[in-house]
Amino acid sequence: MSFLNGQSENREVTSGGGAWYAAHTRHQHEKQVARMLANKGFEVFLPLYTEMRQWRDRTKKMELPLFSCYVFLRGDLDRRLAILTTPGVHGMVSSAGKLAAIPEQEIQAVQSIIENRVNIEPHPFLKCGDFVRVKCGALEGLEGFLVRKKGQTRLIISVTLVERSVAAEVDACTVERLAAPVKRPSAMFSPLAASAGVSCGSVFVPQPTPLPIETVGLDHRYLSPSRLEAGMKGVGE
Repeated sequence: MSFLNGQSENREVTSGGGAWYAAHTRHQHEKQVARMLANKGFEVFLPLYTEMRQWRDRTKKMELPLFSCYVFLRGDLDRRLAILTTPGVHGMVSSAGKLAAIPEQEIQAVQSIIENRVNIEPHPFLKCGDFVRVKCGALEGLEGFLVRKKGQTRLIISVTLVERSVAAEVDACTVERLAAPVKRPSAMFSPLAASAGVSCGSVFVPQPTPLPIETVGLDHRYLSPSRLEAGMKGVGE
């Protein structure tokens, strides 16, 4: 299990490999959800970054999720109900009615940045710009968009399924330009709608409310109440 600072914590959870998936969580519940899912036997990845917060009387160093409201996990997905009934979990990101796997190389890119302790922070989702590859150093082989901010160059790494990006500091002389990645078609994404949904135990399951945005893949939706109910019936049989 990897979470908090991106460091590994072993809790008798054996990784069986397989695809990574994304669970959508309540705001500021990511760490709590990650711990509970790990205790249920899932391999969890919740990368954090450090930010200094200034109050009137003090300054405090905060460790915050790089991907707000998302926890990445893998394991026995036949136990999907165990995920959906975890307090703080709204649902799982899916495509065309099926769980949508996150490309392994995207998770590995984020893990590589965390493990090498490169300065990193969240960044607005980016789909255009100079596409480059790091040709040497700790991040050798990573690909992403190159941006410049406050005199520094940063490599933008994205997890396209959840439309989130992170920025890592790099030296401009260590990257080489590549051909732009292939553009994907637009898709429909169903965001969480607090005003429409049903409760099931300790989890709130939203009714799909499609909103057209630019994203990757097919029709992304959270698991609907009917699918959750079907899963519950299957458990009792």
